[in-house]
Amino acid sequence: MNKTVRVLRDTYLDSVLQLLGARAMRNAEGVEWATAVMATAANVDALRQEGFDPPEASPSDLILAVRAADPAAAFAEGERAMFGAREGGPAERLPSSIEEALGRQPDSGVAVISVPGDYAALEAHKALSHDLDVLLFSDNVSLADEIALKEHAVRRGRLLMGPGAGTAMLAGVGLGFANVVRPGPVGIVAASGTGAQEVMCLLDRRGVGVSQVIGVGGRDLSAEVGGRMALRAVRMLDDDPATELILLVSKPADEEVARRVLTVASATPLVTALAGVEGDTLESGVVKALELLGRPAPPFERCYGPSVEEAASRVAPARTTVRGLFSGGTLCYEAIVVLSRALGPVWSNTPIDPRLRLPAPPRSHVCLDLGEEEYTRGRPHPMIDPEARVELLRETGPDVAVVLLDVVLGHGAHPDPAGILAPELAGLDGPQAVAYVLGTELDPQGYQDQVRKLVEAGCVITETAARAALAAAAIAARKAAS
Repeated sequence: MNKTVRVLRDTYLDSVLQLLGARAMRNAEGVEWATAVMATAANVDALRQEGFDPPEASPSDLILAVRAADPAAAFAEGERAMFGAREGGPAERLPSSIEEALGRQPDSGVAVISVPGDYAALEAHKALSHDLDVLLFSDNVSLADEIALKEHAVRRGRLLMGPGAGTAMLAGVGLGFANVVRPGPVGIVAASGTGAQEVMCLLDRRGVGVSQVIGVGGRDLSAEVGGRMALRAVRMLDDDPATELILLVSKPADEEVARRVLTVASATPLVTALAGVEGDTLESGVVKALELLGRPAPPFERCYGPSVEEAASRVAPARTTVRGLFSGGTLCYEAIVVLSRALGPVWSNTPIDPRLRLPAPPRSHVCLDLGEEEYTRGRPHPMIDPEARVELLRETGPDVAVVLLDVVLGHGAHPDPAGILAPELAGLDGPQAVAYVLGTELDPQGYQDQVRKLVEAGCVITETAARAALAAAAIAARKAAS
């Protein structure tokens, strides 16, 4: 096999297009391994670990790398997938600046920024200076830059959603990873992307729609950032006639910051879904919202596939641990909290106790957020490409009783994540798979179709992420007790 690298200078592509290119190259005849990534320092280092010797490149360059019998043919397939829209004649040159983009679309109101973190803050300041709201999808933006950007946004009366804001919905238009939900009376302010997605989907499944979803970035409710954007978002929703109730979604926040945010709305009720706070889950936040709207609904108790009791009976007594493999950071965090209360310490790369970030001892419970940088270096986010989970599923140890995972649907996510994961889950020799499918029937993947594929693979499927963690704990605890 030939190890070959091709660098396309000054060619920035978002992660979805990178994934299309990588898939096309991997599917070409005679290809053993392939990737398409931006030439960030982390990605270049990951390529070196794969045995490649990439040339000098800047973060604005695109790198294609393959191990293949015919690298040229593989590169051709990758470039065709990424740049196919340009075939058949000269394509219109893409704008190279915010100013040029506004020249073509002068009525634009939102800028979505997804560039390497070193450049993201500058581009976001430019967009704010043009009185645009900003969805800052990029991460690796410094805390100081985040504070400066949010102060700039507040002065101009604009939104700065992010950094690392993966989900928003403004005036019915989804941005980033977004699910298809009905319009309705609940406005969501979220310091969590998958947290926002779960609550909007659970509301939709109980017949209640969403007015707006404003993602503020995971650090916004910290003491340092001070809730600058959450405060602005709550005030905006408080003034929005389409919003009858505000739902605040976050991991545990700084107490003083949370207090200010919870009391800023004057005309609109506000409830919380704070994953990880005692007695509070994403599900419980939705239940509180439904009750306050006067629309109580049946509990989220439905379970697809085998019952927990039946699943537990299949697992050998020697298998006693839970292995969580998550694409959603907040879903992972919530699972850690639920599992640790039921089973004891859970080791993770995003732990609730910093001491638990040490290497996991044998026969321990482990939950991994596969969207963290250590797993996304040189490859797309696991919501876009399930390949990282496929590899880890094949490494499940003899002590594992339950494999726990989320399957996230919606725009921006993989077109058929269950179709990729189901064969691997069906092939598990010993552990029971428990999954939560985050989505709606109107999502491109189709909620029931994704559930069906996982059930046919033998999975237990719950209606909420918290209940999936509880089911996993029940299975593992029962076997441990035996």
